[in-house]
Amino acid sequence: MDEERRTRPLRVLWVTRIFPNRVEPLSCAFQRQQLAALSRRCAVEVLAAIPYHPGVSLLGERTRPGRLAAVPARDEIDGVPVVHARAPYLPGAGRVLAPVNAPLYLAGLLPHVPRLRGRFDVVLGAWLYPDACAAGLLARMLGLPYAVKAHGTDVNVVARWRSVRPLVGGALRSAAYSIGVSRPMVEALVALGAPEERAVLVRNGVDRALFRPADRRAARRELGLPERGRVVTFVGHVSREKGIHEMLRAFEALGGDGGGAEPVHLVVVGDGPVRIAVEQASARRERARRASDGRDGRGRIIVAGARPLAEVARYLAATDLLALPSWAEGTPNVVLEALASARPVVATSVGGIPDVVESGRTGLLVPPRDAGALREALREALARTWDERAFVEAAPPSWEESAEALRRVLARAAFGPALRVAA
Repeated sequence: MDEERRTRPLRVLWVTRIFPNRVEPLSCAFQRQQLAALSRRCAVEVLAAIPYHPGVSLLGERTRPGRLAAVPARDEIDGVPVVHARAPYLPGAGRVLAPVNAPLYLAGLLPHVPRLRGRFDVVLGAWLYPDACAAGLLARMLGLPYAVKAHGTDVNVVARWRSVRPLVGGALRSAAYSIGVSRPMVEALVALGAPEERAVLVRNGVDRALFRPADRRAARRELGLPERGRVVTFVGHVSREKGIHEMLRAFEALGGDGGGAEPVHLVVVGDGPVRIAVEQASARRERARRASDGRDGRGRIIVAGARPLAEVARYLAATDLLALPSWAEGTPNVVLEALASARPVVATSVGGIPDVVESGRTGLLVPPRDAGALREALREALARTWDERAFVEAAPPSWEESAEALRRVLARAAFGPALRVAA
């Protein structure tokens, strides 16, 4: 058996509910990229949970579960087989009812158990709650070890709810390894119950072919962005938790000129529940510009919407800096992508961001929910000349490097440190 394990690729069952599908192809780009790279080293199958309740298909486009009813039961994404399990859920369940989600999630996975037996070496739960908890229970049913991979909000927000913290702690204690994407996240996993000797760091990577230093003016022409002036770009989920309202207030107070002679434009790349607030702010600016017959020198607010990864790379090439004023984070991949593109980052000092952004060298850090501090940091960052060598030294790993580090951890989880498994 050991000889067989040495000569065949590691077999990984990846369990998650945050993964792209045909209805939401742009979601969770970081998961998709890491998994695609891992699949070039391992035999991987994704068991991706889709929220379900009776009659959900009748909801149509009105709700996310209604839209997801159109997702096929089986699919292939980037050459990786994906099975979309229908996991029951309670609509609107909050903190009090949150513990019900893990057993409901597991109930959606149970019909798949017979065909999963004997086909894998290790299970990976790729979100802390309820994914990792359900993955741990599934792994026990399959007689397999499991690992837990955490990302951000799952650790910094959900896992701290009193109702689910004991469940998270149990899943972490029983996992072969608990994986965080930054040093602060690894420390948080230990505080939640992961044994320190089994809590490891595997940094996320970036696509180096897309995210690299590029000509700013050429990118602006390609995207139809203003060539005159400075550009501040936000990329992410357009929600209040991402600090969008603070971003708009800071930008308005900036006066549109960043303290200099040229206008400053704000570009918002992404979609979400408060996109309408950004569109309204953009419309107000445009009305003011038209009323002034062009004499209003303030910059524009440009709403780009959700864009494919290759276009995100061009928006980062076009910008002068990335702004991400989130209330809570893990290690956002867009920050890594901005650094790989040699663009400074103005972000809140939360989660793993201080682990990758050196304040004063590759960006500036501010407290969350502080529009005034954000305004001053934007003003300072736009006025500075940044040393490109600092970005070269801070460059994150590639996805190939990240996937290889993850493969080594999963191989240790499956077989122990003494046994080497073919890549």
